[in-house]
Amino acid sequence: MGALNSRMPWNRVGHAPDEPGAPEGEEEAEEAEEAVIEEGEESEEARPSTSQGRHKRKTGPEGQLAKAPHRKRAKDSLESIYETLFLRGEGSDVQIRALGEEWNLHKVYLCQSGYFASMFSGAWCETFMNTVELQMPDENIDCEALHEALGSLYRGSVLIPPGRVVPMLATASMLQLDNLIQQCGEIMKETVSDQTVCSYYYSAESYGLQNIRAMCLQWLLDNLMTQHSEELLREVSLDLMKEVIASSDLFVMEVEMDVYTMLKKWMFLQLQPTWRGPRRDLLPDANSWFAGARQESEGTPFLETEQGRAFVPAFQQLRLDYIICDLPSARIIDQDALIPATWLTPVYKERETRGRGPVDVYVSDFQRTSMRCGGQLLRDEQCTWRWAGFNFSWDFVVCYANRRIIFKRSALINSCGRRISLLWQRKVAFRLRLASLDRAGRAIFRKETEYQVLSLRKDEELEVMNLEYEDVVFPIYVTCNFLYLPRKGRFSE
Repeated sequence: MGALNSRMPWNRVGHAPDEPGAPEGEEEAEEAEEAVIEEGEESEEARPSTSQGRHKRKTGPEGQLAKAPHRKRAKDSLESIYETLFLRGEGSDVQIRALGEEWNLHKVYLCQSGYFASMFSGAWCETFMNTVELQMPDENIDCEALHEALGSLYRGSVLIPPGRVVPMLATASMLQLDNLIQQCGEIMKETVSDQTVCSYYYSAESYGLQNIRAMCLQWLLDNLMTQHSEELLREVSLDLMKEVIASSDLFVMEVEMDVYTMLKKWMFLQLQPTWRGPRRDLLPDANSWFAGARQESEGTPFLETEQGRAFVPAFQQLRLDYIICDLPSARIIDQDALIPATWLTPVYKERETRGRGPVDVYVSDFQRTSMRCGGQLLRDEQCTWRWAGFNFSWDFVVCYANRRIIFKRSALINSCGRRISLLWQRKVAFRLRLASLDRAGRAIFRKETEYQVLSLRKDEELEVMNLEYEDVVFPIYVTCNFLYLPRKGRFSE
């Protein structure tokens, strides 16, 4: 294939910054440009004004020299360099070949890249070669991204649409373009959503952007159970789902049984990726499919079948203790037959022996084993609720009134549809968290308590959080972690 003189068939969307940073070797680059222009010098009338750049000043209508503003001259100069040296490839001293295309470029500009600086340092065979063939080890790199990344070395920046961030990040990482990598990270922060979060997470993990990885993980913890998006569930990998489900920071709506239900939908969508239907049909269709699988396996729990074993690591993160304590939930678990009985038997036995002796409880225990439950405050008005299956043997009530959240222990025997403990005092460790999310799922308000121990007598109440002076945006997601403390025991860091 013949050389393309760095021209590509698509429209470029990059633009130069108002304050371009001088690349390393700027003086050499300017000299290279001057040499290029002198070699192909035409008459001043015939030569395009864009190639004149910073070498000549324009003449005004009255014959006087009009002095252009510094920023405009700098920008015009970069555009001149980009047009003359990159797009036309004038004065090229090296040809780069990759992905079936060719670029006639200049080592002095390429060496702004750590990748090319090392290549041309004298330690490699490519140092003195006029043509360099690049191998693309990353399938995320495409021709358009490589073209834009190489072009950024001549103009200082490039405009990156959100849909092109991943290929650009892959290319910038290979070429070791730190500024371009940083730019991709900033775009990710501004455009994370249910449609981008998974691809951003996987890319950030691959290319070492730990802050972006943490941001995407937090987005999933906030939104996975509040968005109810089938497309999002399809994109969540096994390892990512395992990490999300294991976290005590997961916004659970309403109780742990809902985490199980979400996992069941996710597993069905992983096994049946072509499923398309109304959201209301997803759970019934999943139940029907697993019922059929159960018949085919002659009653073998699905997670013990060949198809189901791959999903075991995610289901192992469920906090089964807070599912089997609720009779309707326990019946669903038994009916679905997804979870092996060998998982459930130790949980039942542990419940029978709980609280018989002094036990010290640590924050790490709280994070790993606490009950997760949550709800939503749609508007700023008084509201009271309980979480079903709350199994500390006392009627625990949560109240929102006058921009305050209050925990209350009710001692009315008929206030709850089950038996309650009338012991004069019970202790529970807890942490309360609130968040308001914008339409893209990004937190615009967040507040949480420290880990605390709650010890309430009959009908006693405790103000847990005050939002009177907070700039709160409704609706608010409310999520709480609870861990029962034995009568003889301590809670510590």
